[in-house]
Amino acid sequence: MTRRLLLSILALSTACPRAHAGKVQADNLLLPSDAATHKQAVVDIFTASYSNYKTFAFGHDQVSPISNGFNDPRNGWGATIYIMGLNDLFAEAVNFSQKIDFTVAPTTPTDISVFESTIRYVGGLISAYELSGAQYPGLVDKAEQLTRRMVDIAYSRGNVIPFGHVNFAASTPNVAGTNIAEAGTLSLEYQQLSQLTGNDTFRQLAEGSVRHIVSLGGPLPGFPAQCISPTTGSFTCQAVTWGGGSDSYIEYLIKYARLTNTEDTVFADAWKKAVDTSIKTLLKTSTVGNWTYLADYDGSRIVHVGSHLACFHAGNWILGGKLTNNDTIVNIGLALNDGCWNTYASTTTGIGPEVFAWISADGNFTGGTPTASELAFYNAHGFYVTNGVYIQRPEVLESNFYAWRATGDTKYLDRAAAAIDSFNKYLSVGSGGGYSGIGDVTSTNSGHFDETESFWYAEVLKYLYLTFDDPTHISLDEYVFNTEAHPFRAPAARNSY
Repeated sequence: MTRRLLLSILALSTACPRAHAGKVQADNLLLPSDAATHKQAVVDIFTASYSNYKTFAFGHDQVSPISNGFNDPRNGWGATIYIMGLNDLFAEAVNFSQKIDFTVAPTTPTDISVFESTIRYVGGLISAYELSGAQYPGLVDKAEQLTRRMVDIAYSRGNVIPFGHVNFAASTPNVAGTNIAEAGTLSLEYQQLSQLTGNDTFRQLAEGSVRHIVSLGGPLPGFPAQCISPTTGSFTCQAVTWGGGSDSYIEYLIKYARLTNTEDTVFADAWKKAVDTSIKTLLKTSTVGNWTYLADYDGSRIVHVGSHLACFHAGNWILGGKLTNNDTIVNIGLALNDGCWNTYASTTTGIGPEVFAWISADGNFTGGTPTASELAFYNAHGFYVTNGVYIQRPEVLESNFYAWRATGDTKYLDRAAAAIDSFNKYLSVGSGGGYSGIGDVTSTNSGHFDETESFWYAEVLKYLYLTFDDPTHISLDEYVFNTEAHPFRAPAARNSY
């Protein structure tokens, strides 16, 4: 992205009138003849990964997990399994979910993350219920059982910002600070749960947390700080980022507006303000390659760093730009997606790193001084790696999925196919069938981690599968994805957002 184009974008971004909502997906999306082959390759990875998971995480009966089941990821994989048409595995997951009593403390750990349990289990159970045609009301019962227990503790002290972790055994919250991602990423799930159960308390609590965060403003205009105290309801730091700790709060603002079709503009407007401030303050281009990135703000200055986690922003801007009929935002989202994909295309494994940095014309501060080898890598690729691990994160391929569905450009299919090849080549642990993260994406001989992340199943493989699936299946004009990639059925879009 050239500086002239960036300046024109800044001028456009300041005028954001309410416009007629546009369709998210492009018309007449056509899959090439090899799409079915790539889709099957994703299913093969999933079933191989799942089989290996059963071998090592289940007991000898191959039915019950070694733990008491509370933390069993199948509670959050049902949507993926159903979407892939793995009916036997879906039936097994549904039956298993009904055996868990979410009112009792899990074997391990003692503290429960309200955020993680909501986006994975509550979201997964509700999505599986909706996708399977409301055949299994027990899925909603379990989602309600877990949510009721969590909110009774997380909001137990009259606080509008929930405590991030709760202790089921002691029925007490972990009285500590949290962040806006944990506090503001309950709204989609609790809205759907309230709608399905008729108990509006869940929606009111989650929405109240978001409204409170919006009301605080932020270190940058309309962009809240990352850290917040449930006890005081105030920010406890001045850091601003699209990365971890803030990411899904911003993500949910526009998604909540779309899922609920609320007439209250506070959510969509808050998203627009955060995007507008980001365009004016955080949007940067590298001095090599003119790659487009979003920087962080540490409370006093811009930090030229990005992360795999933050790369969801591209898909979020594509979605939000389409909903607000703002081509400027869509085009920046596509440029951000290109920048994030460059972190995949530039490594020897074809997989992107956890954290990266770059140099921009406005300054070189990255929080540390690049080494000679890092500068050499930067001069070749327009970024350099500061943390080379890959723990099976989905965000780059998530945004790639949005870019494909929004444009129909087959280059995004080529990128997804390349990722599948890289995963098979470098993440497979061998004949056992498992897949794991690796320690260094810049090395073809990097060691594997002795674990498989649950979002590998829930997000990475789902987004890859849907990229090569019939575009009318789980259309972005009919569903809204939660941050763990669980799709919720949405009503017909409003005229404007």
